[in-house]
Amino acid sequence: MAVSDRMEPCPEITGCGGRMQTSGKLIVLTAPLTETIDHAGYFIQMALASLPKRMEGIINQKYPTWRNVERNEDGSARYMPAGVRLVEASILREYSEDDVVCCYPDDLPKFIGGKTRVVGVSTHNPLGVTFAAGVYASIFGSSREPINSSYSKALFQTLKASPYRKNFQVMVGGAGGWQITQTDSYEELGADCVVDGRSESEDVLELFRKAVRGETLPRHVEVRHPEGRDGLLTPNKRTTFGVVEMTTGCGRRCQFCLPDLNPQIDFPKEKIMDAVRANVRGGNSQISLATEDMFIWGQVHTDTPFYFPNREALVDLYRGVVETPGVKHHLLSHGTMAPTVVDPKLIEQLSEVLLDKSPVKLPRISKHPEGRILSPLIGLETGSARMARQIMPGKAVPFPIEEWPSVVVQGLTTLNRNNWFPVMTLMIGNPGETDEDCKATLDLLYEVERRGLFAFFVPSIFTPLQDTRMGTKQGVRESREMTPLQWQIMMKCWKMSLKPALHSWWGPTAWRIGALFVWLWKLRKVNGPNFTWPLLLFASALPEPLMAKMGKIYTGQPMKVKSRKELLATIKTNHWKHLREDNGDLPEGWKKEPAPLRVLAQ
Repeated sequence: MAVSDRMEPCPEITGCGGRMQTSGKLIVLTAPLTETIDHAGYFIQMALASLPKRMEGIINQKYPTWRNVERNEDGSARYMPAGVRLVEASILREYSEDDVVCCYPDDLPKFIGGKTRVVGVSTHNPLGVTFAAGVYASIFGSSREPINSSYSKALFQTLKASPYRKNFQVMVGGAGGWQITQTDSYEELGADCVVDGRSESEDVLELFRKAVRGETLPRHVEVRHPEGRDGLLTPNKRTTFGVVEMTTGCGRRCQFCLPDLNPQIDFPKEKIMDAVRANVRGGNSQISLATEDMFIWGQVHTDTPFYFPNREALVDLYRGVVETPGVKHHLLSHGTMAPTVVDPKLIEQLSEVLLDKSPVKLPRISKHPEGRILSPLIGLETGSARMARQIMPGKAVPFPIEEWPSVVVQGLTTLNRNNWFPVMTLMIGNPGETDEDCKATLDLLYEVERRGLFAFFVPSIFTPLQDTRMGTKQGVRESREMTPLQWQIMMKCWKMSLKPALHSWWGPTAWRIGALFVWLWKLRKVNGPNFTWPLLLFASALPEPLMAKMGKIYTGQPMKVKSRKELLATIKTNHWKHLREDNGDLPEGWKKEPAPLRVLAQ
């Protein structure tokens, strides 16, 4: 019997089981602690999402106070993930502040009572099967459960154990809801209803109305996404990391991406600024504009294709954010590589605006006086043009997807020149991936290394996401299935990403000994024989040329990388008019046309 089938709302006055029914809030919103904190540093949430539960002690040593959070005077949460704040803003259109509360998991008993009719939970990874989490947890041992997942499950267990559980229903939203529906984990977690979609929808308000009335909720609901700017909301309270939405959707239509299925909309500047000021009022000095692609803002549904950025609008928006009184730091969100090749001047101007406000420092490679860097998340996914054509044919537009490797190299060159060192994701084990595809990716990685370029390469095993175009396809499912070349991609990425941290005289030796010890102790059994030589590559146990000569690894072939001018010439000629003269490298035959009116987005 489902939890919702046992709903037995008690009278408000007479009490139930000896407990007065006037206690608690009508609607309680929460999220796992691991997804809520923002005070322990930018990278802690990545670690909490990736490391297995049994390695939590490492986090405790590095961040001994990471569980300490701030509360308002009434005990409610001082900060919450942006998704939770959006739900709060959505339902406050109908319910009063006295009826709704956002709280941390430990405080749920304080706010859940006889009055409570619905508890909303936002979770990114309740079962530990998102892109990086599952593979990274499994690599380290028998448990695939990341720290973040264990905290999500603990939250659900707290709700299941509540003495008022028969009075309220649990509504789950967030990026991880699909895991519950796909695995039918409703009973295990005690979830009554999983909602896919944005909370501004009238459908969401109706679900809350039903829950408040005590009506049984449907198990799974897909709600309508707003079709335009007027339907979008921004929270008016503090969010974790000062996250403020900037756009929805992307437009490049990658086959594996769920957010890209949403309509492409950019938020009005004033709505963004209102949310920024609300964060500052709540005590937040850090802002991060959330987006699937920062470069489309100000160019959505205009006469210019979105993949030719609106430089003036973007610079104006970011300047407005970082110059808001009280904003000390700003973190970049997601971007794409092609616009950095299209408009290098945009990167240069954004650097002038944003670099001094970045909280991320990497003195080993940054040319900034204080060692600051900008580090957006950019999807590389594969270095194989063949594979890219299958899974993300629009990733390189306005350039043909066949030019993807050259776009990556030229874009990274522009970024590094301006102290941008992005976090770049790769997917290993895509459906139909061959050894030749893996070699093409390694060719690209070694080309980046030969040119002295740098990015934080973050590889993960392909994970089919429900409702995406690749949702029903199967690739590599776990680490033991990976081929030697797939393992080499992963280990080479890690080795390249850690290079700036291993410059001390003792660092490389300690790392080499530690990696070999862990391999001997457990990893050689957990991950199979294909893992051995890539691990030795990662640990620098032997020179890579020697291992290549022995036939144990592949060290890549030199690539023919097109220059920026050659790349611009591959753009369709009817789009040449959108190229900006001040960037140079214009293709032969380009003629200056009347400049399009460039306006600041509102």
